[in-house]
Amino acid sequence: MPEPANSKDDRRWFSPGVAGIGGASLLSDIGHEIPTSLLPSLVAGLGAPAAALGLIEGLANGASGLAKLVGGPLADDPQNRKSIAVGGYAATAVLSSLIGAATAVWQIGILRMGAWTARGLRVPARNALLADIVPAAVYGKAYGFERAMDNLGAVAGPLLALALVGAIGVRNAIFLSVIPGLLAAAAIMFAIRKAPRIAARPRTKLTLAIRPLLRGGLGRLFIGVSAFELGNVAATLLILRATEALTPNHGIEGATQIALGLYAAYNLAATLISVPAGHVGDRWGADRVLAGGAVLTLAAYLAFTVPELPALAAGFVLAGLGIGCMETAQHAAVASLAPAEVRGSAFGALAAVQSFGSVCASAVAGLIWTLVSPAAAFGYLVLWMAAAVVAILWSRTKSV
Repeated sequence: MPEPANSKDDRRWFSPGVAGIGGASLLSDIGHEIPTSLLPSLVAGLGAPAAALGLIEGLANGASGLAKLVGGPLADDPQNRKSIAVGGYAATAVLSSLIGAATAVWQIGILRMGAWTARGLRVPARNALLADIVPAAVYGKAYGFERAMDNLGAVAGPLLALALVGAIGVRNAIFLSVIPGLLAAAAIMFAIRKAPRIAARPRTKLTLAIRPLLRGGLGRLFIGVSAFELGNVAATLLILRATEALTPNHGIEGATQIALGLYAAYNLAATLISVPAGHVGDRWGADRVLAGGAVLTLAAYLAFTVPELPALAAGFVLAGLGIGCMETAQHAAVASLAPAEVRGSAFGALAAVQSFGSVCASAVAGLIWTLVSPAAAFGYLVLWMAAAVVAILWSRTKSV
């Protein structure tokens, strides 16, 4: 873990490069949250069933996970990571906006998979680029700021989508999502211009460096992260839980509105905690923030076992605080522990674990939900969070 930040590092962490990367995350999230929010309406308008939307999202998330894994080794070269970051942001923006022109569900599926593949490729490059820009002692603050901007985009994007739909309709709103997306590409180009010049590595055969990722503290970190991600379900399941639980008393429309409001609170909580979590990680160690994030998520899942509005509201806020802590600390810890020459591979592996872990968690929890009950599904997730806390604390004792 990094040494505690000194006052000089505290003054240096918020540089133009960090601002550029944070701006790219904010603008890109606004851009792709617009078509994401409107995708159900567009698919339904084409006469396709809900299963079609599920298939599209499943294929897109799978493609994103594979792209993150492949993007890691590509980002090991400092020169590659710059071009991949810019190209990834631009391609995500263009392909997402073209969904507005789709006239068939299969066209939406292809464009969504393409956009999510580009999004996945850019993630390791962006994270490695951020590590190039700031001192190691303040990685937590820098990654906390980037995560805060990303989560803020997740709040602003759907709200902007609602406003645009009322003014210009679904398809035109999706078309206009290209504007913040391309501005994100411009922001990452600005950040690259502010990054220090790093010599390009000699061209070698493209390989995912597995062995260095399994050694020492980095290997132990991935054990704890894997345990957490195998219990980290997609936020859509949290929204479904609130909608189903509140429908008897509020009706389907009222329950949906309340659930979306709670989801906004989830994203806002993640936004507000990210920078403070990074500060704590820089001063006391990212492992403490990781453990705290897992405990907060465990408490959130316990709250979701109770189908009452106060418990559900607490669950959304706790889950937002938990994911804000975890994502910030995961990125800062990988940046600190990964050897510089395989930093891209490390971030690619982290992103792949996050993607595939969430898919597994959501699939298993959904099956338990259907066969037993929602409370049993969240009870299952509580067990994974408990395992994550144990694994993180074990990793901490081994590192001392």
